[in-house]
Amino acid sequence: MSMPLHRFVPFVCALLAASALPARADEAPSVEDWSLHGQATFTDQYHPSFTSPFQGANSLGPRASAKETFDATLFAGARLWRGAEIYVNPEIDQGFGLSNTLGLAGFSSGEAYKVGKSHPYFRLQRAFMRQTFDLGGPEQTLAADANQLAGTRTQNNLVLTLGKFAVTDVFDGNGYAHDPRGDFLNWSIIDAGAFDYAADAWGYSYGAASELNLGHWSLRAGLFNLSKVPNSEKLESDFHQHESVLEIEHRHTLAGQPGKVRVLWFDNHGKMGSYADALALATTTGSPPDTSLVRRWASRTGVALNVEQQIDDSLGVFIRASANDGSKEAFEFTEINRSLAAGVALKGSRWGRAKDTLGAAVEVSGISAAARAYLAAGGMGILIGDGQLPRYGCERIGEAYYDASLSDHLGLTMDLQHVDNPAYDAARGPVWAMAVRVHAAF
Repeated sequence: MSMPLHRFVPFVCALLAASALPARADEAPSVEDWSLHGQATFTDQYHPSFTSPFQGANSLGPRASAKETFDATLFAGARLWRGAEIYVNPEIDQGFGLSNTLGLAGFSSGEAYKVGKSHPYFRLQRAFMRQTFDLGGPEQTLAADANQLAGTRTQNNLVLTLGKFAVTDVFDGNGYAHDPRGDFLNWSIIDAGAFDYAADAWGYSYGAASELNLGHWSLRAGLFNLSKVPNSEKLESDFHQHESVLEIEHRHTLAGQPGKVRVLWFDNHGKMGSYADALALATTTGSPPDTSLVRRWASRTGVALNVEQQIDDSLGVFIRASANDGSKEAFEFTEINRSLAAGVALKGSRWGRAKDTLGAAVEVSGISAAARAYLAAGGMGILIGDGQLPRYGCERIGEAYYDASLSDHLGLTMDLQHVDNPAYDAARGPVWAMAVRVHAAF
């Protein structure tokens, strides 16, 4: 795995600058009026050649390949008035996912966007306001962090968020599998695979979310703009096409250890194509089916279960299960109609490296009969489409990583993935993917 030297220079500079910073934990004020944090992440991912009797426009290329991604983000925040904060996250991105982020329903790198570019480019990924209303109960301390000003709030509270941010900043969180810069990389492990959440090609949307926290319970609701057309770089601005999200969370103690259970429901309302309509049109025209030709106003719903449980101070486990309406095309995320993922995360305190983490997970995803027929007839999806599907099989993914802490600000991760039936195609693969990730933060 390699990358041109000139692309690596800015990353090395960012790492050196971040790793030289002193620790701030003892210096951070109890209440911040403003803050600046930053991160830089470089990921190089490689897969060797694999069995492939055929391939299509959206296939993972069968020849050995390596691709790299780089992003650097500034997290700037300021307090406006009591309980009100504003944050902006300008970011520089560069690089490509394997096969231009195509060919796997559960794509192998959460650091790879659907838009790849050879040269660094600028994006304003987040710009949002957060208002917190205290509703009583014991006082909680909020530590200084990216997009979080140090301060306090009561245990019971109402949090409103408005602006541009990621749906997954608020929904489908998980302490063991949710951060491609620090834990697992695979899309269908860090998020619920069948959660077709509103997002542009970089994973962000304009919207609003509310979080009501009362004791051991939280209730979240959100409304977000969908893309102008499925899987687009441009978002709606008037909620004409939108996603509604609801999530309920319960925090519990099991055998003296903390855990959380979340149940999520979403509904996407917009112009989308059904697989049956696309196949019917293809029968008439003699062309491959194309959902973009049969889009009309419709809704597509889904649900997700998300559980995390600490076993002891060093070991935690998680499980996610999700499903959605498989009669219509995916709008934003990927072609997964049902998904089950489970994994563990083990802290390195057991071998004398308390800040290291070893993680392992498995995930199985599938698609509906209608989606299978569409792909078998030559249809293309957001991420997948081999031009044919002679033998369907559930996509099965295994991932393991070791994240080594090199300093308070610098981490090095080795990641290994194995994918059976890539893009649900039992005639291709299996695929091995190896990655190196370097992450700096302050």
